[in-house]
Amino acid sequence: MPTAIAVTSPDLVLAPTDPQTPLAALLQSPQAQPLDSALADMSRLLEQHGYVVACYPASLSAAHERRLHTVRSLLETDRITLIKSSLPPLGLAVLVRQLRQLSVCDFSPGVIASAARLLSHYIHAGAVLNSVTRLERIPVGLTAHARSWMPGSQFAVLANPQPQLMKVGSAGTLAGPDFASHLLVAKGAVGADWVTATLAPAWQAGAVQEAAPPADSAAWWGTGKLTEFVAYLPDITVLYQLVASVRREQCRWCAMELIGDRCGFCCSQQPPDEEPATAYGAPALDPVPPSAYRARPLTRAERRRAIAPGP
Repeated sequence: MPTAIAVTSPDLVLAPTDPQTPLAALLQSPQAQPLDSALADMSRLLEQHGYVVACYPASLSAAHERRLHTVRSLLETDRITLIKSSLPPLGLAVLVRQLRQLSVCDFSPGVIASAARLLSHYIHAGAVLNSVTRLERIPVGLTAHARSWMPGSQFAVLANPQPQLMKVGSAGTLAGPDFASHLLVAKGAVGADWVTATLAPAWQAGAVQEAAPPADSAAWWGTGKLTEFVAYLPDITVLYQLVASVRREQCRWCAMELIGDRCGFCCSQQPPDEEPATAYGAPALDPVPPSAYRARPLTRAERRRAIAPGP
């Protein structure tokens, strides 16, 4: 029974890359769905899947976020985890699709939930903007602000895994992934040609695909004139090997299986020689260095499954 992956917007549900990838459940806002219906939908998900991993952006409205916590509290269950992400809209949609791909593999719900932090480190999410004057989520210097007022200016910005900013047309390009990747592009009013003709070759993208621009992109990037892009690991076998090669441990607070140094369900830290934190919450999803994940060799069975993962 695959773990259910849930989202708060249809824009976060990209088309599946293969027939095995399931869709994600939609957790609607209080304005679109009454509380009793939301409780019934979540109860149905738990009955069908056992566990629910719900991903939502840090920019989600306060009312919608309260609804998520209210549903979990009223159901009095520890089988729902809420993962709050600071990734840009298209980057979060890619992360959600990767979790959907992994949900049909033989990973426990705890591993899938804690894998979100690991996978986010391998997502290079950015955009080309006509202005950075209203860009609040990336550090912007005074020079870039001044250039925003010049007609025809365009800026390439990387938000994850490390912030970068450059003027389109200047020497060089954004530092990209050091692994084989595909590039997903949501073409908008500016910058699409630069992404496909300059950035994709510079990043040695194995393929370039298109996606519809997310509705929340303009608010996230501070302008409606943009083209959003994401470089990511496209192959399920690589994703499987990446997650399967990390040592799995049991959370000392909630007993869920996890990878890395933070439980994906109760969010407690798992330092080697200290007691875990007892605070329960949903911290923002932050990229972590690979050093936070202790690797172990794959077993023969895991190597076989990495070649042909399935339910």
